Amino acid sequence: MDDRKLKYERAKKKVQNLKGFYTHLFIYVIINILLQLFYAGVFDFGTFSKHFPYWVRFTTPFFWGLSLAGHAVWIFYENGTNHFLKAWEERKIKEILDKQENEGKQYN
Repeated sequence: MDDRKLKYERAKKKVQNLKGFYTHLFIYVIINILLQLFYAGVFDFGTFSKHFPYWVRFTTPFFWGLSLAGHAVWIFYENGTNHFLKAWEERKIKEILDKQENEGKQYN
């Protein structure tokens, strides 16, 4: 695979990851707006939602928000864990290619 095609594939993967994150963010915002409206009694005129404790309003946004924050770190943080994983991937690819090359030389 030539260098240009490899760069294209990496760029395409990055765009897919960004698209996935923005989709996750959009769904998070829409669902949590609807949940807050439900808890406020907009859809049932307060008959059903008044039985929930007040803290329940914050559990879904909080825990899902932690997941969303982790997703954002994974996508946007270039110098930390993501960099470590990319460096590891590159080392492993090089190791496998070197091993395959050495095996090919043994049979020639």
